[in-house]
Amino acid sequence: MTPSEWPDLSGKTILQVIPDLAAGGAERTTVEIAEAVTLAGGTALVVSEGGRLEPSLIQAGGEMMPLPVASKNPATVITNALKLKTMIKSHGIDLIHARSRAPAWSAYHAARSAQIPFVTTYHGAYSGKTSLKRYYNSVMAKGELVIANSDWTAAHVEETHGIDPDKIVTIPRGVDFDAFDPGQITTERLQALRSAWALDPADKRLILLLPGRLTRWKGQALTIAALGAMSSEECERLHLVLAGDAQGRTSYVAELEDAILTHGLGGSVSIVGHCEDMPAAYHLADIVMAPSTRPEAFGRVAAEASAMGRAVIVADHGGQRETVIEGQTGTRAEPGSVSALTACIRTLVSLTPDARAAMGEAGKTFVEQHFSKKQLQTKTLGVYQRLLQS
Repeated sequence: MTPSEWPDLSGKTILQVIPDLAAGGAERTTVEIAEAVTLAGGTALVVSEGGRLEPSLIQAGGEMMPLPVASKNPATVITNALKLKTMIKSHGIDLIHARSRAPAWSAYHAARSAQIPFVTTYHGAYSGKTSLKRYYNSVMAKGELVIANSDWTAAHVEETHGIDPDKIVTIPRGVDFDAFDPGQITTERLQALRSAWALDPADKRLILLLPGRLTRWKGQALTIAALGAMSSEECERLHLVLAGDAQGRTSYVAELEDAILTHGLGGSVSIVGHCEDMPAAYHLADIVMAPSTRPEAFGRVAAEASAMGRAVIVADHGGQRETVIEGQTGTRAEPGSVSALTACIRTLVSLTPDARAAMGEAGKTFVEQHFSKKQLQTKTLGVYQRLLQS
C-alpha cells in the first residue's frame, strides 16, 4: 500500500542515472527510489551499466536501460548525453536524477536541452585538488535541487560549491527494516553463512565484522594493525571477518594477507569476499566495524548494524558521527589511528554480553527513529513533486 503522504506520480516517468548497480549504498538507494516511484504510480527507469542489483531493481518495478555511463571519456560522455536526450523524448521522461559525476554530466546536458528538471544526490565527498577536478565535481551541485545524504555532506556541498543552502535538501539514507530485522534471521541462514565463511560453530570467539569493498580507505589494513597491537591473549578471544568485494584490487588483498601473517594473526582474520546476506552477517557478528580513513558521507554500515541490534565501532568523522551516539550505540575512533582503534575494540570487547546487547538495542531504537527507508523514499518523492510542479 502506498503511504498516504506520498505524491501521486501517475503518468510521470523518472529516470535515475548511476554508473552501475553493484551492491553499494548509492546503488541500493537507487533501487529503493525506483520502488517508491513505482508504488506512487510512476514509471521508474534507471540508466547504468548493470550489476548485482539489477534483479532487485526489476523486482522493485524498475527498468534497467544499459548505457556505458561509468566512462569518464569525454567523447563517451557527449555520446551518452545525445542518447539520453533521445531517450527523454522516446520515453516521455519528466525528470532526471543523477547520482554520480560522469553520468551526471551527460544527464545535465540532456535535461537542460530537453528543459526538464534535473536533480542530483551528493553521495560522497569528492576530492578536488586541481581546478579541472573541481570543475568535474561541480556537476553534482548543478541540480535544481541537490540532495545531501547527511548534514555533514550538506555542509560540504555548501562550503565547496558555494551554492544557496535553500537548494540543498538533506535526506539521510534509509534502512529497510523489513530486511534488516533480527526476528527474521533463521538458524539456517546463520549456518549457511558460517559454512560459507568456514567458521566452526563450536568456536566461541567474538566475531568482529568489517563489511565493505576491499579498498584501503575502508580501513581493513588499519584494523589488522589494531589487532596486531593487542596481546596474543586478547587476540585469542577474537575473530575478524573482512566481508567485501576486492573489485580487482589483488595487490591490496595480497597486502592484507601479508599483514595478517606479519602480525601473527593467521587463523584470527578471514577475508571472505562479497556477502549476499548482510542481515545475517550483522546478526552473526558480535561487534561491527566501519573505521574508514576518509569521511563517509553517511555510513550505512553503522545504521544497518544498529538496526540488527549490534554495537558498532566507526571512525569519528563524516556522516558516521550522525549515525553513532558515542558510548550509547557504539564508539568512535580517531580516524586513521591504530592505537585509538585498538582502544575502541578493547572497550567493546571488555563489556559483558548483556551490556553489548543493550548498546545494540539503543542503536536499533535510534536508527528506527531517524534512518528509515520510508523517510528516504517519502522525502525524495517530495523533491520530485516540488520540481515537477515548478
